[in-house]
Amino acid sequence: MSNFQKNLFDNLQKNANIDPDEVYKVANSVKHADFSDEKTVRKLVRHLAKVANRPISKEKEDKIVKSITNKNMPMDMQSLNQIFKK
Repeated sequence: MSNFQKNLFDNLQKNANIDPDEVYKVANSVKHADFSDEKTVRKLVRHLAKVANRPISKEKEDKIVKSITNKNMPMDMQSLNQIFKK
């Protein structure tokens, strides 16, 4: 596991109380998913919000889905945190 992945999982557990095993399950379930497909990405975003037991506004969901489908998702923790905090 890379340092980035370890930090990501540690932050998820600490900040969102998400079990890393649950993240692995989700990751494995979408391993071959088409992330340019809005419907697939939207389903994943909703599932992750449910796993985190955090409501997600329609506006935030739309922004995340758009970022992912347009391949515009940042890969550093600071930028990811900014997206999810808005």
